[in-house]
Amino acid sequence: MKGAAHLQNDDTIVALATPQGAGAIAVIRLSGKEAISLANSVFKGKDLERQDSHTVHFGTIRTDEGRIIDEVLATIFVAPRSFTRENVVELSCHGSPFIIKEIIKLLIRKGARPARAGEFTRRAFLNGQFDLAQAEAVADLINADSDAAHQAALNQMRGGFSEEIRQLREQLIHFASMIELELDFVEEDVEFASREELQRLIGKLQFVITKLINSFEIGNVIKNGVPTVIAGKPNAGKSTLLNTLLNEEKAIVSDIAGTTRDFIEDEIIIGGVQFRFIDTAGLRDTTDAIESIGVARTREKLKQASLILYLFDLLNEPVEEIGKEINMLENLGKPFIPIGNKADKASAEVLEALKGFEQIVYISAQEKTGIDELKDKILEAVNLDSFRTGSTIVTTARHYDSLIKTNEALQDVLNGIDGGITNDFLALDIRNSLYHLGEITGEITTDDLLANIFSKFCIGK
Repeated sequence: MKGAAHLQNDDTIVALATPQGAGAIAVIRLSGKEAISLANSVFKGKDLERQDSHTVHFGTIRTDEGRIIDEVLATIFVAPRSFTRENVVELSCHGSPFIIKEIIKLLIRKGARPARAGEFTRRAFLNGQFDLAQAEAVADLINADSDAAHQAALNQMRGGFSEEIRQLREQLIHFASMIELELDFVEEDVEFASREELQRLIGKLQFVITKLINSFEIGNVIKNGVPTVIAGKPNAGKSTLLNTLLNEEKAIVSDIAGTTRDFIEDEIIIGGVQFRFIDTAGLRDTTDAIESIGVARTREKLKQASLILYLFDLLNEPVEEIGKEINMLENLGKPFIPIGNKADKASAEVLEALKGFEQIVYISAQEKTGIDELKDKILEAVNLDSFRTGSTIVTTARHYDSLIKTNEALQDVLNGIDGGITNDFLALDIRNSLYHLGEITGEITTDDLLANIFSKFCIGK
């Protein structure tokens, strides 16, 4: 069974499972050995303790004095056929904060205790409903605000990532057991595990793990959104482009150079992917103290960006200057899209002179032309091909860190084989690899690790 299972207890916990505030309905969730009997003690209707699992019953919640608090629907889940694998009752009541508070207070008086953040999911993990990586995906699924983030969380919750890790770990466990068996026959100089086969296995493991490590860059932007900086010289049309992409007047637009003194940020979904667009102050040398601060912040945002949309004013910027700025962008070493704005008013000579720069996307932010092509280019720049083909994607920093440590430990095994180290040290390096792989799915856990993970969940989940 998983580590830290001693944290489980027989308390019946209660919490509001729907968002706080007034609404049409609210759901109050109970989980624990006494959940059904405890709910039954305040429920007037059918005897809940005699009902089948996965059934719904109408009745009222009443105090000991018989005062009706509300009419409710009680949904019964009998262990182990529930999310937590314990007895669970969900009471659907009217969404008045007063009613919710009164019902929860009554249930606490009857013996339930308030659930801690993430405690329902934590119990599901400790009771073997799913592993730790899948449990973390529950929180990601709740917080997903784009199609890509939703799909990544759903894939992980269904166990795709966990299965890949589990297969790697099982193969390594086999060799670890063979090498540790050799320690019992050290005087006979017996070899149960071929060192050549072990090297081949580790090479294969490192190939898969490296692919997972590299996927984190994509996974991170899928989960948190792609930080995309809109940059360029003053009056290139950056704020107009932001407003056009957002389809609202978010940024102030003016013919006066230097209008944007600080950055303006907002989010938009393109092709199911969330982008965090940041409109920045125009890049130029200036004696204006406030504008200078804005320019400095723009340069800082350029360093932090995952994607840069760089606008050129095709009416006022010389072709030579545009060429220099594209070279500057290439030297930054970040994905960027050069955008020729005001293309509807640009001269034929300027457009002809820029033909050598095939990567330029031509738009008119004001007239909203070329925007669909720009959106296509933005999606191409994010490079989600591997995600769209169903490949496993790492989206969690904790998993990324454990994979890095696993890879390092596997390299220690290879170095040890080449260096002819003794079997006890070789077994130690393999166990170290297994430890870090086990951290991902929860075969290896600590109280502090679980507390840190589940504290990030909302109460009621």
